Amino acid sequence: QVQLVESGGGSVQPGDSLRLSCAASGRYAMGWFRQAPGKEREFVSAISWGGRTTVYADSVKGRFTISRDNAKSTVYLQMNSLKPEDTAVYYCAVDSSSRGGSTSRSEGEYDYWGQGTQVTVSS
Repeated sequence: QVQLVESGGGSVQPGDSLRLSCAASGRYAMGWFRQAPGKEREFVSAISWGGRTTVYADSVKGRFTISRDNAKSTVYLQMNSLKPEDTAVYYCAVDSSSRGGSTSRSEGEYDYWGQGTQVTVSS
């Protein structure tokens, strides 16, 4: 069983930054997803087990950066230039079967999920 602990959400103004953290009980390929009120959960970003491959949704490319600290088994999502449309519950997830440089944008590839952390961007 993989344990995930998320932190770093909060309420900020447009243009501000936040960093989300997700501590896992091991090293895995991981992703971030988000779900806004009344909408389906959507892919945000993912990072490979090795850490060299990262992918982003078009809506966050250039503003968000995913990274990992393998010594701490933690993945981060640095979110800059936040917009009101970034408001959502953010979830980290583990793809426990992936190794090397593979990543996935598909929810179905992820088998463990964090509890979610709220990010609110409002003036």
